Amino acid sequence: MKKILFIALFISTASFAQKSINNYKYIIVPSKFEFVKGKDKYQTSSLTKFLFNKYGFTAFLDDEQLPKEVANNRCLTLTGTVKDNSSMFTTKSIIELRDCYNKVVFTSQEGKSKEKEYKKAYQEAIRNAFKSIEALKYKYVPLQEEVVKTESTSDVITAVKVVENKSVEVKNDKNIVEALYAQSTANGFQLVNMKPEVVFQVLKTNVKDIFVIKDKNGILYKNGNSWFAEYYDNDIKMIKEYQIKF
Repeated sequence: MKKILFIALFISTASFAQKSINNYKYIIVPSKFEFVKGKDKYQTSSLTKFLFNKYGFTAFLDDEQLPKEVANNRCLTLTGTVKDNSSMFTTKSIIELRDCYNKVVFTSQEGKSKEKEYKKAYQEAIRNAFKSIEALKYKYVPLQEEVVKTESTSDVITAVKVVENKSVEVKNDKNIVEALYAQSTANGFQLVNMKPEVVFQVLKTNVKDIFVIKDKNGILYKNGNSWFAEYYDNDIKMIKEYQIKF
């Protein structure tokens, strides 16, 4: 029986250039920043989420339930983190936005505070750093979204869309599910199959269940009970489903 698959291709001229901040729909804020010892210490994470929402974004903490479309397309989101650049007498905070490939797409000016109490100092510095976010005047503008309907009797469905005279081929091997085992490394994991051989090396990000695939233009993310490796091999977009035991 022929299978009919609908492959959503989020393709536009911006796919081949850097996206605007306005093209990202959500912000995910870590519930714990690197410079504090506890979850939402000094309310740094909840304040950051609040300020992103205040200035027009739709923000969530990474331990909150996320919209379903985020699970289907993590590249709709940016990770909004606070970096500490403090000196001995001045608390300094920088707001950093990273995309789904862990690439920095925006860095704010330093927000500073001379307050001595940690909570007041961090919160004042973060608020001052958010003046750069306010200046963006963010308003969500979705990229052109096109859905390609493809029929095939094979397990591999190929869709080709030409944009700006460039051919982008998508291969979706969703019916082939391979089991992998995660072995811890300094910055993430190496994923090993049953042979055994290393299939991927993945690096941790600040977002739960999202890893950057080392040496590939792609990410590993969890959707339901499965993991998906999504990456480009030249102009071919690969999507592969795995069962991974961490």
